[in-house]
Amino acid sequence: MLPIRTILHPTDFSEPSDYALRLAVALARDHGARLVLLHVAAPPPAFFSEAILIPAPPDPHEEERQRLDRLAVPGEVPTERRVVEGSPAEEVLRSAEDLGVDLIVMGTHGRTGLARLLMGSVAELVVRKAACPVLTVKTPFPATSAVPEMKRAEAVNA
Repeated sequence: MLPIRTILHPTDFSEPSDYALRLAVALARDHGARLVLLHVAAPPPAFFSEAILIPAPPDPHEEERQRLDRLAVPGEVPTERRVVEGSPAEEVLRSAEDLGVDLIVMGTHGRTGLARLLMGSVAELVVRKAACPVLTVKTPFPATSAVPEMKRAEAVNA
């Protein structure tokens, strides 16, 4: 089994990403690994007014940083939080390489067909191009249903 020392969790704050975070935290805890939470923000728009460039605010991604800081990481998992600008797939791949991560755990919306063609798939690009294993999470794991006693007894006696 390959050692897992650093896990990268790219997040877009969606529901699938939240499920992936839970799994990333559990894996980091179980392997004694460091967890890096990454959000890729869109570059701030440049505003022009009569040939004058209006500068962007000092920190255009403060809201994303605060949202990333509010993500709960239970337990004693060493966690680092980063916000970068750029194309999501490219920045996830670049961060994974720069940090030397052993595993990427990310959510996927599970789009197919025309929706995927038009919107692209960050997870698909990361899976195809990453140098390390990538674990994608679409939905939560199904809850294990308790088998009623009667059915369990029937199965044993059969």
